[in-house]
Amino acid sequence: MFMSDAIKKNYWLKITSAIVLLLCTLSLILIALSLTPVAKWANYQNTCIEQESQKAPIEWAVRKCNGRSKVYQVK
Repeated sequence: MFMSDAIKKNYWLKITSAIVLLLCTLSLILIALSLTPVAKWANYQNTCIEQESQKAPIEWAVRKCNGRSKVYQVK
């Protein structure tokens, strides 16, 4: 049996849509995996700032956790 042109178009449209959705899903997974180090760093920063802000003002805690323990005065 032969398929009509409309059925063939619909079939190829479904196949193409499935492939495009699969590629989109894979790219989103790759993006999520590449952001994992940023999430770890952000968690570290939050923990560090929470611990340091108990001893000093939050501005000092942020500077210390960012690696700047010296406070720069704005003149």
